Amino acid sequence: MSLALFRALVAQAHDPSLTRAARVGLASVCSAHPLVLEAALARAGRTGCPVLIEATCNQVNQEGGYTGMTPADFRDMVWRIAEETGCPRDLILLGGDHLGPNPWKALPPDEAMRRAEAMIAAYAEAGFVKLHLDASMGCRGEPAVLPDDVVAARACALAARAEAVAPGRAVYVVGTEVPVPGGVSGGSDHLADLVPTAPDAALRTLAAHEAVFRGALGDDVWSRVIALVVQPGVEFGAREVVNYDREAARSLVAALDEMPGRVFEAHSTDYQPETALRALVEDGFALLKVGPGLTFALREALYALDALRAALCPGSESLRETMEQVMIGAPGHWTSHYAGSPGQQIMLRHYGYSDRIRYYWPSPAAEAAVGRLFADLEKSGLPDVLLRQFLPEVGARVRSGAVARTPRAIVLAAIDFVLEDYARACVPS
Repeated sequence: MSLALFRALVAQAHDPSLTRAARVGLASVCSAHPLVLEAALARAGRTGCPVLIEATCNQVNQEGGYTGMTPADFRDMVWRIAEETGCPRDLILLGGDHLGPNPWKALPPDEAMRRAEAMIAAYAEAGFVKLHLDASMGCRGEPAVLPDDVVAARACALAARAEAVAPGRAVYVVGTEVPVPGGVSGGSDHLADLVPTAPDAALRTLAAHEAVFRGALGDDVWSRVIALVVQPGVEFGAREVVNYDREAARSLVAALDEMPGRVFEAHSTDYQPETALRALVEDGFALLKVGPGLTFALREALYALDALRAALCPGSESLRETMEQVMIGAPGHWTSHYAGSPGQQIMLRHYGYSDRIRYYWPSPAAEAAVGRLFADLEKSGLPDVLLRQFLPEVGARVRSGAVARTPRAIVLAAIDFVLEDYARACVPS
């Protein structure tokens, strides 16, 4: 199913008989949070539409990543949740994002690449079928930005390792015009100068990869390089979101006509309005990544339920205060992303678009606090008047019977609202 589906996505982007308004896309759910995965898999099971779920190199790798999971562990977690939600496995596509030396870039290039090749072998062996090859970052002793020919040669070495493990099974994505895995860093947002990738740069990147892939791996592997990551002019930082401007991206979109057999992949599409997501799909960005926007919706719902509990039981435990203590106790995931006064940093830790809080939900203290929140609210009956106050949109669906009157169902529904935007944008009515 996977190869056929991806090839169909590419074919329709270059079909002259198909209007842009008829084009379809595919959202890529980039998250390891079990509730996010549950929402995505439940939607796939409910609608019968394929779901693409991706893990990143820092998050999941052969050494465990920051989640502690290998690719096989991540796959098994997805399979388990799929079984629990009634989602058939044949609807699930697994992908790996930014697969390359980034987790080990402090090491010499040879050692970093050795580990990167071991990582992609683990992804391929575990059955991941969409692999983003990203060797763009410099390692120890190298410049931060590497020339196209070096990046292409390293990407080819990664593809060769994947092919040795699972020949003919994967499709590949190359290129990178996005921040390193984890998102924009820096004390404040500097997004005003963001511009789409220059068409010549995109064509040069693809040509460099084609030369080395065809020479080293042959036409079949090159035909499975289905997408190029470019910057369409969308991004988000801690405080702001840059929305898609199709006029500004016009020349980049036109360059896709010179890339037969390929589509664009857009990263950092989180928080884009549905109209912008639809415009991206129509313009040839057939693969849309979303991750922090989903855990942001999860956090919004959890904090709203926390406020609802406080209204029911003044003086009760505060989930927000627990999360503040967890983040202060291990600041490594947010300090380089949030600057400003202490008060501004507090605000951004909890509410910033960068959603660095997502790294802390798996901590034992956070998991226990969420468990207590759910347990407390299960006993409360979740009164309509408080649902209207703190969760008006989801509350309306609870009152109509479309969403169960439980805290877990409410959180899943809040995540699904975001997934629904992507579903409507990717498949036109």
